Amino acid sequence: MALKRIAGTAYIKVDSVQLALKGSIEVDPADVMREPVTGLDGVHGYKETPKAPSITVTVSKTPDLKLKQVLGWKGRTVTAELGDGTTYVLSDAFQSGELKLDGAEGQVPITFTGASCREMN
Repeated sequence: MALKRIAGTAYIKVDSVQLALKGSIEVDPADVMREPVTGLDGVHGYKETPKAPSITVTVSKTPDLKLKQVLGWKGRTVTAELGDGTTYVLSDAFQSGELKLDGAEGQVPITFTGASCREMN
């Protein structure tokens, strides 16, 4: 069996503008959450509720990355290109959660949440 790259070099783009991806990139493409429904006699089934897909990244705080602008990002297209060749496209995305700059490391984690996420190869 030939070994193939499964991780490594990755890219993150917001409306085709590439950000300086420093560290982690996590993709949660799921648009539903399933949870077990149990009783005293065992598992009865599951419940399914909608959830928003997301992409979370840690980027370098470059001079052109303005945090106040990031806070206003909504209706964006976020594209994550992973080391294994898979690309995820998060549509109608907005910045969600806290936005905290780590000045000592020059990095900021950003979470994008969207209406839908497509997986491309």
